[in-house]
Amino acid sequence: MKVNRKGIFRRLGLALALLLPALAARGQEGQLLSRPLGVVWKFETAETVNLTPALGAGSVYLPLQNGEVISLRASDGVLNWRAEVGGSISAAPSADESALYVASESAGGAGDRPGQTLGAVRSLGQQSGVTLWLRMLSAPIRGQLVSGESAVYGGASDGRLYALKKATGEVLWVRQHPSPFLSQPVLAGGRLYIGDEAGTLFAVERQTGRTLWRYQTRKPFRAPVVVAGETVYAASQDGHVYALEAGNGSLRWRARTGGAVQAVVPAGECLFVTSLDNFAYCLSPRKGYRVWKRQLPGRVAAQPLVAADGVLLAPLSGEECVVLDPRDGRKLNSINVGEDNNTAAAPLLYDGLLLVTTRKGLFAYAGTQERARGPAGP
Repeated sequence: MKVNRKGIFRRLGLALALLLPALAARGQEGQLLSRPLGVVWKFETAETVNLTPALGAGSVYLPLQNGEVISLRASDGVLNWRAEVGGSISAAPSADESALYVASESAGGAGDRPGQTLGAVRSLGQQSGVTLWLRMLSAPIRGQLVSGESAVYGGASDGRLYALKKATGEVLWVRQHPSPFLSQPVLAGGRLYIGDEAGTLFAVERQTGRTLWRYQTRKPFRAPVVVAGETVYAASQDGHVYALEAGNGSLRWRARTGGAVQAVVPAGECLFVTSLDNFAYCLSPRKGYRVWKRQLPGRVAAQPLVAADGVLLAPLSGEECVVLDPRDGRKLNSINVGEDNNTAAAPLLYDGLLLVTTRKGLFAYAGTQERARGPAGP
């Protein structure tokens, strides 16, 4: 009997790629989400925005409505520094081992076109919040900045896609596209994947910005894609999840949900999906068929958080985050955050702590037996 070794290796690669995030979370966080959790510290402020904070060098960097970035010690919420970036923050920040990268927007000056909004990206020192470099742009970055080995990447509201040198802010390349970007780029191998408001998903060469392939749908791509082995999974506002060949962008399968798809994330052997029909879905990564679906208390705008023992969701209505078992959709736990207090900022895990951005500040949760630390102040 002839053995299809290529197919076997492809399936093994896909399985490993889907399992690695859960295995990594198991090693770093243990069984956190399914345990009783309580607040161990909180930074109270009414200025939070629907942008996910960044983590780096033992700190969490929280963007605020007034154009400030707050640096807090992640272990206990102690304030390290606060920095004014000018204007308002336009995209979720990104951090590496030495710097924080922040995108902002402001009204144009006297010499600019009336009503024009200008953009900027700056690098801040993680120890002090001092600006290391500043790069002005013709339009603001949207979605999220993403940090690579030597460059930071982002898509702007005027359709430009940028790669900036992390050391100096120098423009390594810029490519003009016909439609705005509101999504988060994803780096995988030598490629960058990003979707635009016209419903086009691009795979571009990371070093040059050259388009390698594109896939067209009817509605915008706003959620980050998932790259697992040789497959790219993309969530579209047209209500479908697409599985595409990473090499050339050809369609493997597509699956329909009941509303615009907000997120797709790997969770063990499940491709976990949220959509605006207030349901969470588990799809087969190989074929796209539905394994299960579960109704949620409200719409989930935030990216789900996958850990070893469950998937955490933050519905915009109600007073809790919910944790589901990706194997069958069963509810494992709930975490009270206060009535209608959830935001579209994604929850984060750090060293045994769950960090949740709420409308009243940043809350850090841990196992109830570890609640020994007091709240932090603004």
